[in-house]
Amino acid sequence: MKKYLAEFFGTLILIMLGTASVVIAKGNVLTIAFAFGLAVTISAYSFGAISGGHFNPAVTTAMLINRKIDAKDALGYIIAQFLGATAGSAFVLYFVKSMGLASNALGQTDFTKISPFTALIVEILATFLFVTIILLVTSDRFGNPDLAGLVIGLALAMLIVFAINLTGASLNPARSFGPAIFAGGSALKHFWVYLIAPEIGAVLAAFCARFFEE
Repeated sequence: MKKYLAEFFGTLILIMLGTASVVIAKGNVLTIAFAFGLAVTISAYSFGAISGGHFNPAVTTAMLINRKIDAKDALGYIIAQFLGATAGSAFVLYFVKSMGLASNALGQTDFTKISPFTALIVEILATFLFVTIILLVTSDRFGNPDLAGLVIGLALAMLIVFAINLTGASLNPARSFGPAIFAGGSALKHFWVYLIAPEIGAVLAAFCARFFEE
C-alpha cells in the first residue's frame, strides 16, 4: 500500500504544480517546462525509494515489459497515478474557481494547429525519448541512481519545451486525464491521443532500452 500511496502523491504533486504553473502562475514556456521538470524531480527524490518513482502509466508499462515490476503492482501503480492526477487537478480547479478564473482552463493538453496523426507522432516520439532516458539512467548496468531524478526532471523539461506548442506536451496519460475530466471539451474529446501515444512510445522505449542493456 505504501508503494501505491507514493505513486498517488508523486503524481498529485506533478500534476498540481505543473498545471498550476500554466493557469495560476500564467508562466511562459520555460516556466511551465521547468515547473513540470522540477515537480517530477522533487517527487522522484521524495518517493522514488518507496515505489521507484514512476508517476506515469507509460513509465509503468515500460517497467512491466522489462520485468522491473510485476503485473499486480503495475495495475496498482496505474490506478494510483490516475487517482493522483485527478486529485491534483481537483485542487487546481478549486483554486481557479476561488480566483474567479475560467474553470474550463486547467492546464489541459490539446492540439489545435496540427492533425490527430501528427499529434500522435509528437507524443509517441517525445514519450519514447523520455522513457528511454528513464530506463537507462535507472538501469542496474548503466544507471546513475544519485543523479537519476535530476536527469529525468531535466529531460522532461526539455521535451516539454519541444512539444508544448504542438500537443501541450503530455508524455503521460495521467497528466492529460486529470485536467481533461474537469475541463471537458476538446481536451476530453482528444484524450484518446494522450492515452494511446505515450503507451506506444513506452513500449518502443522498453525494447530500445533492453537492446542497450543486453
